[in-house]
Amino acid sequence: MRKLLLLCAYYLEICMPLAPDIREKRRQAIQDILARRPITRQSQFVELLQAEGIEATQSSVSRDLRELSIAKLDNGYGRVQKQAPAAALADMPSGFVRAVLTAGSNLTVVRTATGAAQRVALFLDRSDWPEIVGTVSGDDTIFVATRNGRDQRQLLSRLRSTLQR
Repeated sequence: MRKLLLLCAYYLEICMPLAPDIREKRRQAIQDILARRPITRQSQFVELLQAEGIEATQSSVSRDLRELSIAKLDNGYGRVQKQAPAAALADMPSGFVRAVLTAGSNLTVVRTATGAAQRVALFLDRSDWPEIVGTVSGDDTIFVATRNGRDQRQLLSRLRSTLQR
């Protein structure tokens, strides 16, 4: 029995690539494909990867594209550059913010014009402000979670200065 276990362990170690290895190989191939030719559909990635002998499904390609910051643009898939926090501040839709309230020491409520909460929440998510743990937005309300009261005060200060611009 021990020999069988050792044989199985050897087979898994030597013959079966680990999931991270497969994922990294697939992600590198996606970048190579994108450098060689324009791609307009995720199914093209899947077909080309499979033609290269790389196991791929639409869902795995979709996850890989997201992790690689590759998105569908006007003329096909391409790398999306994440905005620097200073550049993101210029995009703050401050005209939509109606009120900023606190609800305890960890939750800040941002009231917006109807239909604007997701846009403002997206700004907050992309701002990379370290005090923000996460956001949840509805139609006209955003809940912004912070770790503690100090982080909440920092958030309120940043929001005030950003909204006054």
